[in-house]
Amino acid sequence: MAGIISFEVIEALRYLNEPDFYIHAEDPDIEAGKLWTGAADDTIFRKRGVEFVDGTAPGFAAIVGSAPDPETAKMIIEDYQQRGLYMFLAANHNGTTLVEQLIEAGVQVGWSTRIACFGPDISSAVFAAGFANRVAMAFGGVQPGDYKKILMYNKERVFAFVNALGDVGTEWGVAAAGCVNWGFPTLADTDITQILPTGICTYEHVVSPIAHDEICAKSVEVRGLKTLVSDIEIPCAFGPAYEGERIRGADLHCQTGGGKTQCTELCKMAEMNEIEDAKVEVIGPDIGDLKEGDTLPLGIYAQVAGREFQTDFEPIIERQVHHLVNYIQGIMHIGQRDISWIRVGKAAVEKGFTLKDIGVVLHAKFHQDFGNILDKVQITMYTKEKDVDALTKRARAEYKKRDERVENMTDEDVETYYSCTLCQSFAPNHVCSVSPERTGLCGAYNWMDCKASFEINPTGPNQPIEKGECLDPVMGQWKGVNDFVYKASRGAVTHYNFYSLVVDPMTTCGCCECIAAMLPSCNGVMTVGRDYAGETPCGMKFTTLAGVMGGGASSPGFVGHSKFNITQGKFILGDGGLLRMVWMPKILKEEIKERIEKRGAEMGVPDLYNMIADETVGLTEEEILPFLQEKGHPALTMDPLIG
Repeated sequence: MAGIISFEVIEALRYLNEPDFYIHAEDPDIEAGKLWTGAADDTIFRKRGVEFVDGTAPGFAAIVGSAPDPETAKMIIEDYQQRGLYMFLAANHNGTTLVEQLIEAGVQVGWSTRIACFGPDISSAVFAAGFANRVAMAFGGVQPGDYKKILMYNKERVFAFVNALGDVGTEWGVAAAGCVNWGFPTLADTDITQILPTGICTYEHVVSPIAHDEICAKSVEVRGLKTLVSDIEIPCAFGPAYEGERIRGADLHCQTGGGKTQCTELCKMAEMNEIEDAKVEVIGPDIGDLKEGDTLPLGIYAQVAGREFQTDFEPIIERQVHHLVNYIQGIMHIGQRDISWIRVGKAAVEKGFTLKDIGVVLHAKFHQDFGNILDKVQITMYTKEKDVDALTKRARAEYKKRDERVENMTDEDVETYYSCTLCQSFAPNHVCSVSPERTGLCGAYNWMDCKASFEINPTGPNQPIEKGECLDPVMGQWKGVNDFVYKASRGAVTHYNFYSLVVDPMTTCGCCECIAAMLPSCNGVMTVGRDYAGETPCGMKFTTLAGVMGGGASSPGFVGHSKFNITQGKFILGDGGLLRMVWMPKILKEEIKERIEKRGAEMGVPDLYNMIADETVGLTEEEILPFLQEKGHPALTMDPLIG
């Protein structure tokens, strides 16, 4: 312990004497040569620490040193990633570090892929012990200094261990021995003295020598850790560690959706005799038919049959596509329904990835995660434009029917709302709260969908929220919702309003169908959908808006929402409701024309549809204001939005 505390002192002095040594961010800035992120700050800890308590992360591997070569480093790390573990990397060996080897091997490092780049010296390994301490104190109620409870909490709840890659000298030995005080064993790839059970760690304390291709499995065994490796026959690694992976321009091979082509997802219930389990078919060109930089349309059609399956479960299964595709190494998925966006990385294509592999993953994981309600899964992937368009037309009719199931429900009718945290891999602080009159931002889940999802999976992403005391009926704020959001956002968000974009609006993720923004000069608001690529009167395109406020923040003046929500009774009602809408793209306006006319009439303005400007009228507030004045738009005579 004296050695561990000495490492802590060394690192504290480094923070004081070299304040720019560590980059204060989740991920390294490789281009700037800033590889080391140092100890997890409060923001990272709030996002990640709770995962070791709720089971999202089964444990962590504190790895010191470096592998014999980059390929071995990559093999070891991918083995851990597929098991969902975090990796805390520190120290160097033979003039290099594991982090540098991974970067050379093309592995994306950083907290977003569960690879924490602590530092280049053995002293920085102390950050792993510090992280474990903070988990025990923050989530286990252990008091600082209560070393026995710290040990027991980490031994029983934080399943961690040390891997020593390289020659174990005195300082490394000190670090390994010190970690026993947390119940963390050490496994080495060199022949060092073994320490067999003495009762502190669950099993052996130090085990050596272990071959590199066995070190992951042996570590899990010695720590007594239960992990699930999905045995899915695809050429890429697969697991939740890849869910936060980004596919940037330089890494991109091809893509579908995202405003460039149509990408649609639909799940439908089938009769048992209508489909063939495990049948995965690609109708049209596949990845191998494309060259680098190409785009293609895509329709993902999942047919599901089961004795316990109901049509109410269709959107729940359909929404799983988002994170399951993200679990594939080298693939990024954003959005849902008919606004999905999939980016395929070069590394995945080099390994032999094809679109059929998406179907293989969906079939396997649907069975694995929902085997209690389904018996057969058939996946068809369409890549011909006419087939995708036909699926999209059918899908939109299905989406409309689903949305209308809550048409006559109000938020006052129920005492329970539902959460949705499916998008936290891209927006870690975001917590979507779904009520009868506020469908999910993505448009994929309404209140009834979330209710069905909770019935299927009581520990899943859709949890009940007891509304509790109503704090503001106009803006839409409840004590129970605030308490839930504070906890689910790891303390990052204390409260928000359901019915306002001006005052403390709901947080927004990157999967929202639309983003509304305030237009002060017009005393109104505009909204823009993901499928409109042009400029807007707020000065930002949809992509810019999503980048600015789509990371899980509450951004006054802006809010994400679904298309259906625009004409629901409580849409920004705290700011004046739909009568504040002064601009939206023509494509969106026409899509929901009937609903705008109906809602406008309910609010006493039956001609509201014709009063809303679009891009044919103008793209700036100055250009659309004369149109609004000519039409007598109600927003111009309403109370000021600000003030």
